[in-house]
Order: sequence, then structure tokens, then C-alpha cells
Amino acid sequence: MSVTAVVKNCGILLESPYWDVPSQTFYFVDILGHTVHRYNPANGSHEQVNVGEMVGTVIKTKSGKIMLASKCRFAYLDWSTGALTTVANVDKDLPNNRFNDGKCDAKGRFWAGTMGPESSPAVVLPKQGSLFCLHPDKSVTKHAEDLDISNGIAWSLDNKIMYYIDSLTRMIEAFDFNLETGEISNRRPAVKLTDEEGLPDGMCMDTEGMLWLGCYSSSRVNRYNPITGEKLQTVMFPVTNITSCCFGGPNLDELYVTCSRAGISDEIVKNEQPLAASIFKVTGLGVTGFASNEFDD
Repeated sequence: MSVTAVVKNCGILLESPYWDVPSQTFYFVDILGHTVHRYNPANGSHEQVNVGEMVGTVIKTKSGKIMLASKCRFAYLDWSTGALTTVANVDKDLPNNRFNDGKCDAKGRFWAGTMGPESSPAVVLPKQGSLFCLHPDKSVTKHAEDLDISNGIAWSLDNKIMYYIDSLTRMIEAFDFNLETGEISNRRPAVKLTDEEGLPDGMCMDTEGMLWLGCYSSSRVNRYNPITGEKLQTVMFPVTNITSCCFGGPNLDELYVTCSRAGISDEIVKNEQPLAASIFKVTGLGVTGFASNEFDD
């Protein structure tokens, strides 16, 4: 196994890793930098576009467009200009909220959650967030409320369970999931983290049904069995604040990992964590992941 920084020092709060299979490129966002990034491992090119507001999630659509969960709206992104075209608004009565993490399910719905304003990283106005689902017909359903930091989402191999993170609970939770209707129910704990493991952030599923979790404040990605709650593996990184991960590469056997330097002093970055806010690639894990789902537009 090897851990390599492939895009170095490219922002502040990097999140939402997304591997685009058709183009074999890697997308991610810098929430505080208001930017969406695109990295091509084949030629090493790295591009970015400023969208003018905090952006939590980037995904692709089946028609080939780029879509964001940005500030408090779902929107299409014009890469050439940075212009956003609003598809739907949320949290209209909470203008200081913003979208955080999100993902599409196997039926092409776009799930993303909001959070209240932060006074510092992970210190948030409590119970302001909600979990939303944007349907292919562009309607929006709210599925959960009173959340602190809505975060990672993943589905079981049979799509009967949706795994979900509200970070300050220090848990990965599970919902029963109806793939045909998009309804969720029976919320319950699946994996509980210790203090040493930090805060659960973004996650992804591998083809063996195991979850890979970015652990904020503890320099690691952990692999868990979500049925038993057992921790199976730990990958350590030379930075503190790991935010998320996804599988990519031609064979979907490379783990791309995002991280943050928000709240870390320039002195510590310079002397202790020179790769803070970089993109890492982990190879040699011996497992594969799935292609990212697209929004059905």
C-alpha cells in the first residue's frame, strides 16, 4: 500500500471527492475557497473554477452536466464561466445555512444535507441542518431535520440500507431505504467511533460492502464493517483533518482522499503539515469501489 499526494496545497477545505468514469477525471470542491476542481491523473492537469459561494458537493448528471449542492441551492455549473443556474432552493428561512456533503443514489436522485454557520471548524450553530433529496423531476423532499453537520452518505450493496453521518454524533447511522420510492425509515446506529478516531466525515462503499470513512481530526481513513460495526483497517495520512474519500482510477481500485487546513495556523502548516489541503491517492488496498452515481436529468 502507498499514500501519495497527487494535487498539493490546492485550497482550504477540500471535500466531495467524485470520480467521473466517462472522462476518467477526479472532481472535488473547496468549500471555503468557493471553487470546484477537476484533476486528470493521466496528464496531471488541474483546473478550477470559482462559483462565488460556498459549495458543498459536486456530481455529474446523466446528460453530462455538472451539478452542485451550493450554499442553499441545487444548481447546474457552467464550467467555462463559473455561472450557476438554480434548480431548487432549500432552507429559505435559514439564510446562513449551507450545503455540506451529498451523493446520488442508484435511481439518480441527488441527496445532500445542510448545516448551520460555523464559528470554527466543527463548531456549529446546533440543530440547524436538514437532509434533502432532489428528485429527477426537480422536486425536493426533506427527510431529516435538527441535524448539526450533515455529512457522508453511502448505500449497501443491495440498496436496502442508506448509511448516513451527522458528524457530531460520532456515529455512522443506518436507515432502511426504499430504492423505488426514495423513502428512508428506521434510523439507527451502525458504527460508533471512539474519541481517538475523531469525527466521522465523508465516506464511500467498496464492492465487498465495507465502508471507508474519512476521520476528521485524527489523520486517518478507517474501513468498517457496517453490519457488525467492526473496524477492519486504518490508513494514516501526514495531515490532521481528513474529510472524505472515493474510489477512482481505470479499475476503481485507487482511493482518492480529501483533507482540510481550515483552523490550522500557517506556522503549523509550514512546519508540521506542509501537505494540508492536498489530494491524496492510496494504492495497493486490494479492494475496488463503485463508479459514482449520476443525477438523472
